[in-house]
Amino acid sequence: MNNTMPEVKPPTDMESAETQNQAKALVPEPLSPEQIEDLKTQAAKADENWQRALRTAADLDNFKKRASREKEEAIKFANESLIKRLVPVLDNFDAAMAAANQAQGGSVQSLQTGVNMILQQLKNALAESGLEEVDATGKTFDPNLHEAISQQDSTEVPEGQVLQQLRKGYKLRERLIRPASVMVAKKPAA
Repeated sequence: MNNTMPEVKPPTDMESAETQNQAKALVPEPLSPEQIEDLKTQAAKADENWQRALRTAADLDNFKKRASREKEEAIKFANESLIKRLVPVLDNFDAAMAAANQAQGGSVQSLQTGVNMILQQLKNALAESGLEEVDATGKTFDPNLHEAISQQDSTEVPEGQVLQQLRKGYKLRERLIRPASVMVAKKPAA
């Protein structure tokens, strides 16, 4: 085994100059005071933009949270105006029940009048909130508004016309909430 060191050749002038050029390329030239000032200005602008971006992101996050809270609250209290209209009706029903408990034999007529007034008050409160009755009596059957419960032979009205409304239907503005349950006329079997 040969333990001799490899022979190292001294650099030639050409190699030495090339190595020095490479070393100079790695060391940056010193910056002028104007360049340093320009870099400081750019760093300050970058920091300002970064801070602005952080504030904008925080504002957006806060806006999303606030909008979410407001939406939840709006859903939670969406029926508030309707409930406010119905509370007096509830009070009147309580008063009517108290009067019915104290009523003597001749007060039935006044109790009936009072309950009819409460019913009208309830209908008005619901109508103000956009509730509409779907009246099907005497009209042509419409599957978009009516639910046929049965058919009955009839010579008095044309086939497909509503003979009797069994349960009222309701719409909230233009949206059907519950179809009217109806009995529809059909031609009698020959």
